[in-house]
Amino acid sequence: MATTADFKNGLYLKFNEKPCMIVWFQHVKPGKGPAFVKTKLRNLENGRILENTFTAGAKIDVIEVERRPYQFLYADEDGFNFMHEETYEQITLPKDSVENADLMKEGQHVEMMFVTGEEERCLTCELPTYVTLEVTYAEPAVKGNTASTSALKEVTLETGAKIMVPLFINQGDVITVNTTDRTYGQRV
Repeated sequence: MATTADFKNGLYLKFNEKPCMIVWFQHVKPGKGPAFVKTKLRNLENGRILENTFTAGAKIDVIEVERRPYQFLYADEDGFNFMHEETYEQITLPKDSVENADLMKEGQHVEMMFVTGEEERCLTCELPTYVTLEVTYAEPAVKGNTASTSALKEVTLETGAKIMVPLFINQGDVITVNTTDRTYGQRV
């Protein structure tokens, strides 16, 4: 058990029986009344930001969170199968627990966050910020079609994902894609 005096940015704790991380906190000592701590907490299961005020000295449950490197092996009807890069242990995650899964190809390295302790479980599966993928289908650009402010076209990538790219990208090009906002990065 810890108290609000142990708060620091990046501390992992259990709040309302959910794993959370402190994003921001401020200790407030008003001229009248007891001291309190204002916080912004990120729910590690869904990414939502919660605001909460703790009374000074309140007890909190600190949890241990560990990041581990995994490699994506394949997808089947049960979900996505991953292998730990150091111990070769394999795990399966449900399809809805991996964000931007359509940008993930076999052999892709990912980082998973686990809550350790009596009940070890996976919280998140994060792709690298940029992934390199081949364009498998792209409509040819029409000459003179740049009158609009954003000259973009939709392409299909080797994983089946569809994103918007500049007109000069053709079928067979290898590009980088930003996995956080699904945007075109650059041609490789």
